Amino acid sequence: MRKVLILDHSKSVRNTLRERLEYEGYTIETAENEETARTLLQRLNFDLVLTDEATPLDAEQLTPFIVLSSERSIESAIEAVRHGAEDYLTKPIDMNRLLQSIHRTLDTPEEEHPSPTSRTPTRRVRRAPAATSVEAIIGDSPEMAHVRALIEKVAPCEARVLITGENGTGKELVARHLHFSSPRATAPFVEVNCAAIPSELIESELFGHERGAFTSAIKQRKGKFELADGGTLFMDEIGDMSLAAQAKVLRALQERKICRVGSDRDIEVNVRVIAATNKDLREEIRRGNFREDLYHRIGVIVIRVPALREHASDIPLLTDHFIHRIAEEYHIEPKKIDSAALAALQTKGWSGNIRELRNAVERLIILSGEKITEQDVKLYC
Repeated sequence: MRKVLILDHSKSVRNTLRERLEYEGYTIETAENEETARTLLQRLNFDLVLTDEATPLDAEQLTPFIVLSSERSIESAIEAVRHGAEDYLTKPIDMNRLLQSIHRTLDTPEEEHPSPTSRTPTRRVRRAPAATSVEAIIGDSPEMAHVRALIEKVAPCEARVLITGENGTGKELVARHLHFSSPRATAPFVEVNCAAIPSELIESELFGHERGAFTSAIKQRKGKFELADGGTLFMDEIGDMSLAAQAKVLRALQERKICRVGSDRDIEVNVRVIAATNKDLREEIRRGNFREDLYHRIGVIVIRVPALREHASDIPLLTDHFIHRIAEEYHIEPKKIDSAALAALQTKGWSGNIRELRNAVERLIILSGEKITEQDVKLYC
């Protein structure tokens, strides 16, 4: 069972995180200050630290850590990443995003981690993921059947795939199905959100850096391309990447080699790249914001994920799925929903697509009575 240390000066935050993570199957220890946290780190072997401090607690920086901060500035995020943070989340914490970050950190091979006795570096081995770890693609509409058929055809080959679609349509889920249905399924699936990384850090994030390459680069760090070696690199929101970074990605794809920041040595990588965007890349090319040669490199196969309004017939199935998932998370019995309420949900525009529908279902479960009615949909959606 994975062991997580929570350092937060707020007792309520510690208790909330402990309760949820213990439910998820983690062993939890908490600390209200840095001194207590360091003592626990010396005595126990942790797989991960969740901390409201932007700097590592152990001097060798061997235990991976995620920063949970009240500060929303880009400067703070940059500083945390430069000190080796796996992720930087701001409060109030989005629990779904935190769980994704934890899974990504613990299931991705890292450089070195401490032994509980000697504190000498040891290598953490990634466990092969099971196919059941991927959520099903819900829907029996012709539009979703077409997406599943494309996945079935494309997954076994090595072709690069570009997934397009509006925000919230499930592009990441399609990418996961492509990976876990492919011969690379037992190798790493590594994600990088190109829109979330400051332009000055994108090169380090993708290709890694050597110790001393820049201020606060206190250790060698592998980039996403290296971490995904043998597996799949999912580059989400690739349309938001700067032109300079696009040029370096193009070189990596052409030569199958990367070079860490601060190094002059090329490293060969065997990576299948799956990219996603909510932008019209051909229009971005016309405007001079995206390289046409990179577009043709990443878009050998293009899979468009339809907006929810284009397959509204799937809304009853999706709603039922979310009702049961959310009820399980809340430890309650699934609520019933009447047919008029489902019909009302099907008439909405859903600009946020499936993500918005899930949020609406959660809101209905919380605010409705014993049964979700059409009136509830009118009031809360």
